[in-house]
Amino acid sequence: MEIFNTFLLTFIPLFVAVDAPAIVPIYISLVEGLPEYDKKKIARQSVITAFFVALSFLFLGNIFFSILGIALEDFMIAGGILLLILSISEILRVKEKEFTISETLGVVPIGTPLLAGPATLTTLIILAGTYGYPMVILSLFLNLFIAWIMIEKAQTLVKIFGIHGIKAFAKVMALLLSAIAISLIKRGLVKILNLG
Repeated sequence: MEIFNTFLLTFIPLFVAVDAPAIVPIYISLVEGLPEYDKKKIARQSVITAFFVALSFLFLGNIFFSILGIALEDFMIAGGILLLILSISEILRVKEKEFTISETLGVVPIGTPLLAGPATLTTLIILAGTYGYPMVILSLFLNLFIAWIMIEKAQTLVKIFGIHGIKAFAKVMALLLSAIAISLIKRGLVKILNLG
C-alpha cells in the first residue's frame, strides 16, 4: 500500500507537469497534411526524445547542484516559483504557440520543450530527491507512454472531446500544477526554516 501511495505521489505531479492533453491540439496543427507514416514517426520521435532529455537532466542535474552548492530545498522553492509562473501563463494564454515545421519536429518542439519542458524537468528533480530514482523513472516512463498514446490517437481524441474540451482539460491541469507549485514552495520554506 505504501509503494502504491509513493507511486501516486510521483505519477500525478508528473502527469500534470507533462500535460499531454495540452500538447494534442498543438501536435494536430503541426502535423496537419503530413502522411500517416510521418505522423507516427514524429509521435515516436517526440516521446523518445523527451524520455532521454528527462533522464539526462535527472542524473546530471544533481551533479551540477552539488557543484554549485544548491540544496534540494533551494530547488524546491525556485522550482515551485517557476512552475507557478508556467502554470499561470498556461491558464492565461489565449494564442497558440507558433512553431516552424521541420524534419526534427518530434525532437523540437514536441519532445522538448513541450513534453520534457521546464515543468517536467523541475518536477523530476524534486520528486527524485523526495521519493528516490526508481519510482520517479517508472512514473516518467508511464506518463510518456500515456503521452505517446494520446499523440498517436490525437484525431480520435478531438472527435470524442472536441478541440475546446481538450483545451479546457489542459487549463484544469495547469491550475492543478499551480497548486503543486505552491505546495513545493511551502515545503521548501519549511525545510529551510527548520534547518535555520
